[in-house]
Amino acid sequence: MSATTRRLTTAQALVRFLSVQYTERDGVRRRLIAGTWGIFGHGNVAGVGQALLEAGEDVMPFHQGRNEQSMVHAAVGYARQLNRLSAQAVTTSIGPGATNLVTGAALATINRLPVLLLPGDYFASHAPDPLLQQLEHPVEADVSVNDTLRPVSRYFDRITRPEALIPSALQAMRVLADPAETGAVTLALPQDVQAEAYDWPEEFFAERVWYVRRPAPDPVELTAAVEAIRSAERPLIVAGGGVHHSEAEAELKAFTDATGIPVASTQAGKGSLRHDHPADLGGIGHTGTAVSDGLARTADLVIGVGTRYTDFTTASGTLFQNPDVRFLNLNITGFDAHKLAARTLVCDARSGLERLLEELPGHRVSEAYEAEYRAGKERWDEVVEAAYRADDVSAVPTQTQVLGALDAAVGDDDVVINAAGSLPGDLHKLWRSRSPRQYHLEYGYSCMGYEIPAGIGVQQAAPGTPVWALVGDGTYLMMPTEIVTAVQEGLPLNIVLLQNHGYASIGGLSEETGGERFGTAYRFRSADGTFTGAPLPVDLAANAASLGMDVLRAKTVRELREALAAARASDRPTCVYVETDPAPTAPPAEAWWDVPVAETASREAAVEARERYDRQVAGRRRHL
Repeated sequence: MSATTRRLTTAQALVRFLSVQYTERDGVRRRLIAGTWGIFGHGNVAGVGQALLEAGEDVMPFHQGRNEQSMVHAAVGYARQLNRLSAQAVTTSIGPGATNLVTGAALATINRLPVLLLPGDYFASHAPDPLLQQLEHPVEADVSVNDTLRPVSRYFDRITRPEALIPSALQAMRVLADPAETGAVTLALPQDVQAEAYDWPEEFFAERVWYVRRPAPDPVELTAAVEAIRSAERPLIVAGGGVHHSEAEAELKAFTDATGIPVASTQAGKGSLRHDHPADLGGIGHTGTAVSDGLARTADLVIGVGTRYTDFTTASGTLFQNPDVRFLNLNITGFDAHKLAARTLVCDARSGLERLLEELPGHRVSEAYEAEYRAGKERWDEVVEAAYRADDVSAVPTQTQVLGALDAAVGDDDVVINAAGSLPGDLHKLWRSRSPRQYHLEYGYSCMGYEIPAGIGVQQAAPGTPVWALVGDGTYLMMPTEIVTAVQEGLPLNIVLLQNHGYASIGGLSEETGGERFGTAYRFRSADGTFTGAPLPVDLAANAASLGMDVLRAKTVRELREALAAARASDRPTCVYVETDPAPTAPPAEAWWDVPVAETASREAAVEARERYDRQVAGRRRHL
């Protein structure tokens, strides 16, 4: 080794390189890649695995996972908790280990959250082809199963020579650290190249700081935005996840305090204002509150801050019904800012809100408008109280009473995590967020199985923070494996496990769309062959206990309250298991969601559902 080079394997060089990458925003520096999750097989054990062992925990902390998809979810939870300023890597073998990454990669990219994926790959030399788990393509010899990661990655490369790692690794870090481009980044690593030695320039291992910019709004766009706000009589802010990622909560509060413009939030943006702020109207869209959706229908200016306007937010294009409605979108990506034919402010959320406030001295909405939305907020608060209330504490709790009990048990800085089932809708309508990161809903991909591993990632990012993973039985059965990791790492993750014997959310949707709850219950087959018999005798509490958790069974509201308090006080991974009363107690949807219904059918339920569908779809608008 000369004075200017260092001889290492490709895997060793990659680990060393990753250990000296940093982000910096507002003068705060963090490691860009703070640790690596891994499951080892023949595709990475002698390459990345050996490199991690040789580097040691001080250079690159290692986290042992049980499922490759779960490892990505944990890394995503980590990155979200830290506002995308720090991420983790995930290494796998080739074959099923690599393809198990695809779901997690899609979740990360859809949610604009950084994660570095390092799957093993075929031999670049093709010397032993076909090797174990290799996909043989009869026409394209350079195709592998890792190519399934291309469409769900923001950057992808296959490192077929050691020196090719240098430009690719730098590009990977650039994408991970850029809030306008970030998502899953994949560096596919052929097995032989991982172990191949090369004389690496010492400059490759120098510390690098990737500055996370706060781009300011363009002056021309800013002038047009200010004019739009001044001329609006019924403006409404839609706060998305970009408010949190930019740490712009204080600026949003200052802006709405000064202008009186109310704030409704997407799933990702909930908590942008505290729930008790007089201008916080709660969720918007299909799972939104009555006051948010009511104002959305009459708004003449919708100001999107860091949102990408999914169909749940827009009620599949039926929500914003004012004939004169226009949109103003403040977003760090031009792709999202231009949606709905909006006026645009392509900038950082914090810097954009600061500049808007500077340009709007003395501007405020009318007293009548302010009184209108405050009265609507008070009415909705009564709805929340009614859903949470449990007059009979000896009764089996409903799902909304579970949320009420949890609301009473958590502290302001606790984190509540969910992703799928009927809980996201109830939480979006009812949860009273008290701090910016308390409400952690993954609803870009709504991936069953996300909650438990994401809880681990959050606790790694925020040690000492009580974390609650809320899961139904369907989600739990998808992916409970990382309970073992929580136990191994001594992380006091709390799981609230709701048993309702099936897919409650999709069951309700099936009924609404003419599917008659077909295939949505966890039950034995009846004599007619359908799954309508007795509930399956599955003991999920026993399963959680078998994986090492402390388990508290709660049969009544009183027992539930006691169990939640005990779980929060514990320093052990704890599961609170409760069978809920299936009677619906959540307020109904305040806006539509488009799930197409069979146009022709012989069953009456589907015919009636199609009639309802045709009436609803007639209200869709294209905002041009």
